[in-house]
Amino acid sequence: MVRWAEPVELPGLIGVEVAADGLFQQVGITFPPGTTMIEEADDTSPVLVEGDPPAGFALMGLVDGNLHLEQLAVHPDRMRQGIGGRLIEAVLDHGRASGVPAVTLTTFRDVPWNAPWYERHGFQVWPEASWGPELRELVKRERDLGIEVAPRVAMGATLG
Repeated sequence: MVRWAEPVELPGLIGVEVAADGLFQQVGITFPPGTTMIEEADDTSPVLVEGDPPAGFALMGLVDGNLHLEQLAVHPDRMRQGIGGRLIEAVLDHGRASGVPAVTLTTFRDVPWNAPWYERHGFQVWPEASWGPELRELVKRERDLGIEVAPRVAMGATLG
């Protein structure tokens, strides 16, 4: 069941993200040290989780007036059980309830469990010409951090 995270759960989510990020080594992607997103969360208001203890989470923010999915991670031991799909549906539902026009994200273009997976959940690649200033800055920051170690895309799901 997807729910809002409890403050005591935030530290445990770091392990979920690190384990999920380890899967990228299968496709030759290694993240630079210090790039876990959940470590930057200092409150639970933008964090949805599933499981007790959480096996997956979605970290959200606002970018250009849209709900932005900062990170979606599911522990590899619990993958292929629908957790990611339930989390993304909860994110979309939260976006609709919040009245934002879209949910956006950035992801790897060619990794099967990234852009192709999000496309199956209603997201489309957004051309750079359609990006707002905050999304442009976010993509620049990702590049500066060294996260763009393989081709990345910005995607969005229009709500409404």
